[in-house]
Amino acid sequence: MIKKFNEKKGVITNPYIGFTSFQHFRGEALYSDCITGRSGMAGTETENYECYPVPEGVEQNGREQGYYPDTTVAYIRILWKEFEPRQGEYNYAFIEEILKKAKAKGQTVMFRLMPHSTCARDDVPNWLREIMPCPERPDGMRVKDSPTDPRYLKLFGAAIEKLGQRFDSDETLDCVDVSLGGAWGEGGQDFAEEDMKALMDVYVRVFPNTKLLGQLGNTAMLEHIGAQRPIGCRADGTGEPRHTNELFPARFAALGEENWKTAPVSFESYWWISEWHRQGWDIDDIIEKTLSWHLSTFNTKSFPIPYELQEKIEYWLEKMGYRFVAEEFEYPESAAAGERVECSLKIKNAGVAPIYNKLPLKLRFKGESFVWEWEAPTDIRSWLPGEWCEKLEISLPADMPKGSYEISCAIGGGEYPVVQLATETETDGEYYTLAEIKVK
Repeated sequence: MIKKFNEKKGVITNPYIGFTSFQHFRGEALYSDCITGRSGMAGTETENYECYPVPEGVEQNGREQGYYPDTTVAYIRILWKEFEPRQGEYNYAFIEEILKKAKAKGQTVMFRLMPHSTCARDDVPNWLREIMPCPERPDGMRVKDSPTDPRYLKLFGAAIEKLGQRFDSDETLDCVDVSLGGAWGEGGQDFAEEDMKALMDVYVRVFPNTKLLGQLGNTAMLEHIGAQRPIGCRADGTGEPRHTNELFPARFAALGEENWKTAPVSFESYWWISEWHRQGWDIDDIIEKTLSWHLSTFNTKSFPIPYELQEKIEYWLEKMGYRFVAEEFEYPESAAAGERVECSLKIKNAGVAPIYNKLPLKLRFKGESFVWEWEAPTDIRSWLPGEWCEKLEISLPADMPKGSYEISCAIGGGEYPVVQLATETETDGEYYTLAEIKVK
């Protein structure tokens, strides 16, 4: 027998993909809309939005000014001085609280430990300033440089090592954004090549289970880490015409056509979408280009989005990341208890990227008095955009009572996040009804 299903239309909020909250968690306040670089502003206004927790006094009335899509990913950046307030003493509780809040909201975390920002408030740890010369960051100026002392990267690497040793095994910490020197850890400063590689190797060594992301513009980093393990890329500056139309195409071409198949692509907006709208940038073109580069997540920094753009944003979200549709299920009408049955499940990934987390594909046989769950030996990370057919050979339990059983499927569940299918069929919790079989 063959059962066919239609694709469910509309946005589906799923794990690991979509818009990210930024320095906030799901459903929390949004920053108030901000017109950048105008009304006498010196261009330093973004410093109030770059670090967690949000500084006191920052306006957060964005939910009165626009909307923000639901999100399962929290992108959190903290400063080195928050994690290591005194040399060799690590504030694990601070990060544990971040992960606890995200988990309570049904989110995973994309995380970056930043050595410093551009202003005095967000500088390197005080103890570091006592042992080496550090650039001054006068009010109203954006000073990006890091200390040039050769101990600087080694000491920062020691903090990264402690971070990985403590949190790499935490399922809520899904991605680490590789941070190096310079403001926000985004580079832009010359350091000895061997010192930079040594810091990159720390990430590889202490985060074997956590996905890594690197700046798209840092070719040397992506190549060095990529030679050892998959590394995704984070494209900062999305929307701004030069980034979107000149820099990104060249950098993605250099990265190679296969990279997105094994590691995620994440984009971060230049400013935020409301400012794109004011600037008159071509949002349709930005959307199509990012989809062609196989994005999974997008960070527009928890700023409100104009309602008039909601239709465009929802079109974007329908295609962003993975989107699994159970299209067809082939199965026998009946089988005997203990018998080996052959089924096949045809899946379409209607998104632009695979899922990068290994979650179980499960089938459930539910009868009047007997329920049995079977886990398929399927790695769903292999479902690239397109159609896939999984041949399933299932040995039914010998003690399975005779009767009618509903066959349903699920991805994830239990200790794993649940993936919703874009399939029009009845559901029972995380399970999607496929067919009915009689057991003799």
